[in-house]
Amino acid sequence: MSDYNWKTLESSAETPVWIRSEADLSRYCDHWRTLPLIALDTEFIRVETFYPIAGLIQVADERQCYLIDPLDISDFSALAALFQDEAVIKLMHAATEDLELFLKVMGVLPTPVFDTQIGGALLNWGFSMGLQRMLEQKLGVQMEKHETTSDWLKRPLTKSQEHYAALDVAYLPAIYEMQKQALSERDTYYWAEQENQTMLDNALIDDVEGYDYYRRFTQMWRCPTHKLAALRDLTAWREQVARDRDVPRNRILKNQVLLQIVEAWPRNLGDLSRLHEIRKHILRSDGETILGFLRAGADSAQANPPEPIPKPLHYFWNKHLKKLKAIARRAAEENDLAPEILLRRKELEALVRSGVDEGEYKLPPQMSDWRQQLIGAALLDELEVIERLRCST
Repeated sequence: MSDYNWKTLESSAETPVWIRSEADLSRYCDHWRTLPLIALDTEFIRVETFYPIAGLIQVADERQCYLIDPLDISDFSALAALFQDEAVIKLMHAATEDLELFLKVMGVLPTPVFDTQIGGALLNWGFSMGLQRMLEQKLGVQMEKHETTSDWLKRPLTKSQEHYAALDVAYLPAIYEMQKQALSERDTYYWAEQENQTMLDNALIDDVEGYDYYRRFTQMWRCPTHKLAALRDLTAWREQVARDRDVPRNRILKNQVLLQIVEAWPRNLGDLSRLHEIRKHILRSDGETILGFLRAGADSAQANPPEPIPKPLHYFWNKHLKKLKAIARRAAEENDLAPEILLRRKELEALVRSGVDEGEYKLPPQMSDWRQQLIGAALLDELEVIERLRCST
């Protein structure tokens, strides 16, 4: 790691090396596969499309910052092979959207990944800390963010854009070295490995058909079965159409419009046209299709009953959820962690619902092993106490 000097990389970001051909990309990838790690980032546009459009892929190695141009390169097989080389750690910061882009462009994810935002949370630097603030606090670097909303698809990019993009990877090796040393001293580096693997696993979960999307509308838990089936089928249709047409979901139907359609249950195009915010071109092109899902609601519910949307937890749980959160908060303080990384809201709700709905409290499988070991037994013990109270009321 002594070869990765952040000041050298910071200087190189002023004149990053452009990679605009498959031959050059292959040559650099051969070199990068000899290294212990590289830093990665992307710049993309996602305003008018469902899928992100790659504008740049940034790389930093031990000596230089690079800008890979996805507008000139179509064959990314060399980079994909590097991504799958587990001998090379790929450093990223707040990697979720970048991973989605890599899947779209190359069909593979980089592995292993070390996300310095996750590392910061495990060291109690802050949860979801942005790179700019991390650099200010840990390296004393002031990083300008004036190019955040740039058009990354235009060519040529300005010198300011190039410099900004390259700096996003220039400092990551230094931050990683600080985090690796601190985590290793605590004997918790494997916590970061588990959290980063969970992030990669989650990146592969994609409800392509859209049949689970309707369960996000938790306010519809009282919805009759035929309306719930129509909501499920409508959201699935919207998902597939948005992907096929490569437009954002709300360009087809906003979430609020979906709910209005199911609640109002229009019988014809005239009724549908009176709903607030439905787009006229969607009404013209897809109005009858939308109405068809309503007309088929009962048959769809009978042929393929929708999974119910869980009803809200009883108010009994309001104060007891606080007790469970307090267990995680105390453990986070004892282990100098950001409390948000120790117990997520969705995991807490899944834990409670396992007992309420299924009769046995179980730690959710998405809760990584180190977190289960740290607070799992205490959570389950507290739930035993709460359950006795619940049964006695």
